[in-house]
Amino acid sequence: MKHKLFRGRVTAFALVGLLLAGCGTIAKDKRALSLQAATAAYQSALRWGYFETAYGYLHPDQRKGNSKDLPPIFKDLRVAGYDVVQPPLMQNPGEATQVVTIDYLYEDRQVVKAITDRQTWTYDPKLSSWWLSSGLPKFR
Repeated sequence: MKHKLFRGRVTAFALVGLLLAGCGTIAKDKRALSLQAATAAYQSALRWGYFETAYGYLHPDQRKGNSKDLPPIFKDLRVAGYDVVQPPLMQNPGEATQVVTIDYLYEDRQVVKAITDRQTWTYDPKLSSWWLSSGLPKFR
């Protein structure tokens, strides 16, 4: 009888352990999916010229004013291409990096330039959001 009771407890502890491990995996997967969604939405905003939306991906502490106060670098900017060179890689549970190349031009100059943008994304557990902590691309 003691043997069956012991085996039942071991099985119960094993199941609890698996459930707890599964919950951690689900949270990690959910965070990874939200990172993919954030980077894809940011890409789309830049690519289609929604610079106010792209500016909104900066952490509120990094923004000066509101999204209507865009840096002057965005005046007459047109993004011609946005290619992901290295998809988002989680460095730890709260940080990820991504590398992209961006082709752009200013409408008054009509010269296409390219930059490599190394993005750092940081997760804010209080807001359940990913923020672009590396700043906006350095268009020149």
